[in-house]
Amino acid sequence: MFDSNKKGPATLNLLTRRKFARKITLLTTVMSAAPNFLYPLTVPLKRSAMGLAAASYANRWGSGDASKKIPGFEHALQMLIHCESIGAGGVQVGTKNWSEDFAGRVRDYRERKELYLEGSIKLPQNDADIERFRTEAMRSSEAGAKILRTVCLYGRRYENFETGQAFEQFKESSIKSIERAEPVLNKLRLKLAIENHKDWQVPDLLALMKHLDSEWIGVTLDTGNNISLLEDPMYVVESLAPYAFTTHLKDMGVKEYEDGFLLSEVPLGTGVLDLRSIIDVCRKYNPSIVFNLEMITRNPLKIPCFTDQYWATFKGRPATDLVKAINWVRQNKTDKVLPLVEGKTTEEKLIFEERNVLASFKYANTELEI
Repeated sequence: MFDSNKKGPATLNLLTRRKFARKITLLTTVMSAAPNFLYPLTVPLKRSAMGLAAASYANRWGSGDASKKIPGFEHALQMLIHCESIGAGGVQVGTKNWSEDFAGRVRDYRERKELYLEGSIKLPQNDADIERFRTEAMRSSEAGAKILRTVCLYGRRYENFETGQAFEQFKESSIKSIERAEPVLNKLRLKLAIENHKDWQVPDLLALMKHLDSEWIGVTLDTGNNISLLEDPMYVVESLAPYAFTTHLKDMGVKEYEDGFLLSEVPLGTGVLDLRSIIDVCRKYNPSIVFNLEMITRNPLKIPCFTDQYWATFKGRPATDLVKAINWVRQNKTDKVLPLVEGKTTEEKLIFEERNVLASFKYANTELEI
């Protein structure tokens, strides 16, 4: 499906007021010093329409005081405050175990700063889990969210399943989970956006949308994930955009390795994706769609498409898909070193992560005009 001519992946332990204030003061100090150690910004970032998905700060969550320069996030409000300080338009963040009081605090800050909020939620796994889902959805709504992002698979298709039968069982279970969620969403008037999370190929996700046929069920369109499933990124965008409620906007770098290829999120503008075309297609179908930056700072992912295990759930798929994908990788491989966190200290990882986020926002502001 690649076109080689297209250039294209517990109740919350809240801080005391004093400790919270200290962290915010430190955060302000850090950001005022940003040009010295984060990214050479010549002017402050203006407010962007683009926001941040929580995974962009995967290293920072729970890092506590491990860094002298980058204080960790202990709850969503801290992330929201930080994101506002760097010019983000809002956040997409998990709402697990939010109390009514905490949801109110998030709402108050969000409204005061005119930020958007999207929740991130786990699907109800069985009938007994529906109440948990309902409570989390309600808290999201109370805080101002209109859209909830979710995933069906917390992992990767080619790593999680050893047989095609196992994958088919996953599909059936996922459909039941979404069908449990739909009446709750309908009652609360909330939209649920299912991400293409290295699980669904485009035909699978399109079939799922048509099967569910609900105004409350759509897609979180991730612009890079399906490269790992050997699908052309622009084909993915053009196919899923009509169903997209929200996005994970990312740029991707690729390189070959012995068992296939490496795939890595890279700062916007430094990868192989045609971001302007992606944005245009998404806006064509949903002019008000939100772009959430998902710049995950980690080691490159290995896509072992030359191994038998990789193909265990792709029975009957033509070999030409592999040929086209590898040709695309070879045409678009980077000569640069892909982002790497191995061997870095915690503080170095946190600084690297912040630099990647800030670089992406600068590019979005100056080149993408979002």
